[in-house]
Amino acid sequence: MFDFTLSEPVQIAIVLGLLVLVFAGFVREKLPSDVIALLAMAALLVTGILSVEETLGVFSNAAPITIGAMFVLSAALERTGVIGGVGNMVIRLARKWTPTLAVIALMLIVITLSAFMNNTPIVVILIPVAIRLAQSVGTSPSKLLIPLSFASIFGGMTTLIGTSTNLLVDGVARNAGLEAFGIFEITVAGLFMALGGSLYMVVAGRWLLPDRDSLAAILPSTRTRRFVAQVLVPVDSILVGKTIKETGFSAEKGFTVIDVMRENRSRRTELATLTLQGGDRMVIRSPVSEMLTLREAGDVAIGAGSGGQHAFEPVQTTETHVMEGVVGPDSRLVGRPIVGAGLVRLYGVYALAIHRRGENIGLSGHDIRFDVGDTVLLEGPAAGLKQMFEDGMLSNLTETTERPVRRDKAPIAVGAVLFVMIFAALGVMPIAGLALIAAAAVIALGCLDHQEAYKAIQWDILMLIFGMLAFGLALETSGAAALIVDTIASPLGAFGPLAALAAVYLITSALTEFVSNNATAILMTPIAIGLATSLGADPRGFVVAVMFAASASFATPIGYQTNTLVYSAGGYKFTDFARVGLPLNFILFIVAMMVIPVIWPLG
Repeated sequence: MFDFTLSEPVQIAIVLGLLVLVFAGFVREKLPSDVIALLAMAALLVTGILSVEETLGVFSNAAPITIGAMFVLSAALERTGVIGGVGNMVIRLARKWTPTLAVIALMLIVITLSAFMNNTPIVVILIPVAIRLAQSVGTSPSKLLIPLSFASIFGGMTTLIGTSTNLLVDGVARNAGLEAFGIFEITVAGLFMALGGSLYMVVAGRWLLPDRDSLAAILPSTRTRRFVAQVLVPVDSILVGKTIKETGFSAEKGFTVIDVMRENRSRRTELATLTLQGGDRMVIRSPVSEMLTLREAGDVAIGAGSGGQHAFEPVQTTETHVMEGVVGPDSRLVGRPIVGAGLVRLYGVYALAIHRRGENIGLSGHDIRFDVGDTVLLEGPAAGLKQMFEDGMLSNLTETTERPVRRDKAPIAVGAVLFVMIFAALGVMPIAGLALIAAAAVIALGCLDHQEAYKAIQWDILMLIFGMLAFGLALETSGAAALIVDTIASPLGAFGPLAALAAVYLITSALTEFVSNNATAILMTPIAIGLATSLGADPRGFVVAVMFAASASFATPIGYQTNTLVYSAGGYKFTDFARVGLPLNFILFIVAMMVIPVIWPLG
């Protein structure tokens, strides 16, 4: 067997170079983050920096196993209607609330739920609840959706099982020789963080949050938001032989022809002179209000001299409904091409338009694929739309609809979570074992079947974690982590442990705005421990700083998955998160610097 060993300086150079490439890949998003992490793992194997035994060893880490089991428990709470029931209760009670009271109530409920379960399904389920709540109290959904996402992050800071980041940091810290964290060890500090963040959102949010409607709130008419649709030009259409200018699709009428697809080829560069042929697909940008009339427009005069003939193929010839949905992280549509995704074949539903990260995405290209957080304008028969939402292909934003739930099993799901909490607090068994027992119980007792359980586990997150755990191990074994610690410790040594704690928090917080919070936590935890040790400080407080800072992603919509989910649903711009989130990041940094040294003295 071929064997070679690189010198330590070469290993450090390779690992640090890979670190730069990994971070660049995360930010550019050309490949999924889990694929990037696994490629980094492969590179470490190829270069011999990690042996096969060391690499396989990361798959025995208890933290990802615990996270997977908690995904199953969260799915059990969702499937038995616990989350949806709480949301509907809020709607019933909110009729006479003020907008401020609605924000307070929504955040309190979300913080409580997020303390004990995965926050992503909470946000997915409560987005339509928040939209309806906004309508009930006379405010715009944009005043509630960012608070919804932020509250789920606040709640995750209050217990060890509140977010996968906390479990992951605890696992890395235990591997480094620290004593395991108790399930409620961070609760007091986390509550101070949640309180500081919530007060800021309630007091300042009303002025800083934008006043915009989501698509679901403004259907069926809006004069501002524009979308993209396709229409087929039949062979006998009066548009055949006409130029785009002669069709009557003009800016004055609210239409802009942005492309013509002919034989699956774009003719965008020829629009000024192109003569339409039968079978052409015209890609038209129009306001939602105009788009919703396209099916009627096929039966009326569009261009001059139409004589009542069909100008183009109607979008739908049967009675249909138009609704809006959001692509969740566990949707089977994620990564699938919009053309050929099966919505028409399975449900008779057409995707009319997609809004992604503040802009409209054309549906003409076969390379356009669904992504998490996409909001999709859909048209189809009521039964088809209902079945599509029940199958979890998308989450309904137009109205709150529930999948068939097993309400009689709700006590079992709640009891399983309580089982983990109580026995973990009593120290009967490590959380990993308790979570596995509880996950097996909810499946065996019918809260969800085994297929739903496997689907509930976000395998991409677990693969990202395993890949980054291998990378974190390489940082340590190669000496790269020690080099980073020495580089940071030298200038900070004269200022004491508190300055080092602040540096750890700020670096982690900055990274997590653009890079996966789990990846950031894995990389920063051993560095934080090494830095504390080199300064003669207790590393426990430094580890907590990584936990909090890795979750405190408020200034961008891409640093945390719940932010991505509300981004398009709330009609936000990228700058909205910066305006609201940057002051919040600073406030929580101050709270952390005041609370952490008191509860975990730095020594």
